[in-house]
Amino acid sequence: MPNQRYKIGQDLLLSCLINPHSVTGFTVPQWSLLLRMAKTCKLTAHIAWLIEQHNLGHCIPAKVVNHFQAAQAIVVYRRRIAFWEMNRLQRALADCNIDIIVLKGCAYLLTDIPFANARLFSDVDILVEKSAIDHIEQSLLAQNWQTLTLDDYDQSYYRLWMHEIPPLRHVSRTMEVDIHHAIIPPTSDLQPNPMLLILDAIGLDNSRFKILSPCDMVLHSAVHLFFDSDLSNKLRDLVDLDQLLKYFDARNVGFFEKLLKRAEVLGLQRPLYYTLRYSHQLLATPISNDILQRSQISAPCTPIKMLMDALIPLALLPEHPDESSQTVRFARWLLYVRSHYLRMPLKLLIPHLARKSLMRFTSVQSVN
Repeated sequence: MPNQRYKIGQDLLLSCLINPHSVTGFTVPQWSLLLRMAKTCKLTAHIAWLIEQHNLGHCIPAKVVNHFQAAQAIVVYRRRIAFWEMNRLQRALADCNIDIIVLKGCAYLLTDIPFANARLFSDVDILVEKSAIDHIEQSLLAQNWQTLTLDDYDQSYYRLWMHEIPPLRHVSRTMEVDIHHAIIPPTSDLQPNPMLLILDAIGLDNSRFKILSPCDMVLHSAVHLFFDSDLSNKLRDLVDLDQLLKYFDARNVGFFEKLLKRAEVLGLQRPLYYTLRYSHQLLATPISNDILQRSQISAPCTPIKMLMDALIPLALLPEHPDESSQTVRFARWLLYVRSHYLRMPLKLLIPHLARKSLMRFTSVQSVN
């Protein structure tokens, strides 16, 4: 297991996320460690935002302020790029008479959720009906978007087995566009009907786009983290869920009740169970005992539950910047295998992983 020094960095980071007032007693070495831990999981700007929200700027050493300002400047830049890419997409797809749902980080921006202003953005994700995928792809290709370089195998893998087509990028810009027809691969056991998401999507003023309903936004984020991810150093994604839950609960009467019911309709009770459990355990997300107990109906069997309780914090939380742990690497490897197993049956998974491993080995050998 990771040693005490390893845990100190994680405790610093979690204490700051849960109770920003804890930073008032930080020493210079603690600030240094906090910044390094936050950087590894892309949370530096988020912590700066939390400190701002709690009017704690007077407690921050000048050198730390410089780091926060740099992180915030990067977020502002990436946010501007994201808005511009959405503007260009809206223009390019103006003649496509279909619903286009913006997902994940850019949806948080369009919803004007406060924490989105301190979140890094790497791409624009949209969801459309599967029957419209070819039309949208061809429309973008005709207007100077290009498919990112992939070999024939990866192209085929995306189009046959994934819930999205290969990412696109405009020739004159840097931000990728991911076009989804579902929120999870069609080969997985979970099969939420994407049309239910599209039909419940919410229109936006003066925009061609829509966003998912509050419940569906949380459930999509839950699926993305706990079903379609290996969880390696993904604390930021859990922070997203913590912020979404608190934001929507404050603005929707009976939100958690609606969330449980919607998860049942979509068949996403298990990802929601993991979300409620670990956001409450790790980030102290305010969730009533009644809701937590009712979500337990969707918990896995006791041995799996105990294993996940051991693995998820190890994989999710960042490692100490000066140390690495064999235990953490093993936990992340197990959850990496789990994420692939959940997405694909073994008859597809084993040949796929074997091929990717061979390609990686061949690449390394050619470099050497």
